[in-house]
Amino acid sequence: MRTFKRIRDRGFTLVELMIVVAIIGVLAALAIYGVRKYLLNAKTAEAKEGIGRIAKDASSAYDREGMPSATLALTASAGITHRLCESAAMVPSAQANVAGQKWQSSPSHWTGPGWNCLKFSMKDPQYYMYQYDSSATTGAAGTFFTAYAFGDLNGDTVTSMFSLGGSIQSATSGGLVLTIAPNFAENMPEE
Repeated sequence: MRTFKRIRDRGFTLVELMIVVAIIGVLAALAIYGVRKYLLNAKTAEAKEGIGRIAKDASSAYDREGMPSATLALTASAGITHRLCESAAMVPSAQANVAGQKWQSSPSHWTGPGWNCLKFSMKDPQYYMYQYDSSATTGAAGTFFTAYAFGDLNGDTVTSMFSLGGSIQSATSGGLVLTIAPNFAENMPEE
């Protein structure tokens, strides 16, 4: 009976404590890695949401009815034309040093023919620089656009890039259709 009492009153051995500390260290390392991945994914969600909105706005602009601005002669008609918006400059400009930090754009940054046609702007602070390129504004088959987001989240001068594009294609029924890529293109998404 005395033997059992001595074992029960005894504390933890040094080996047992070291095992517990090692387990806690491994769990902490895994948690830090998981939190870091979670934060990076949250920040890259801004880029995907932004260029997704630009692509949606480009599709809406294409679907808007466009007609020549010239006066029509009596009994004349004008066909409805579809067109893509012209290219829009990068916001913020490439000279702005926003690496590793958020940047608050002004409504005046989102002006110009391309951004005005898209009716796109961002009001919240952003990690990424956005750009819209269009091969042409005509609504001809083969015309395409690409929306870009460039960013350097950790400030190490390595830029990540996300893009989403669309193109005008001939439909089997004879008309033209603007189709958007089903997925984002990513280049170094975790930088």
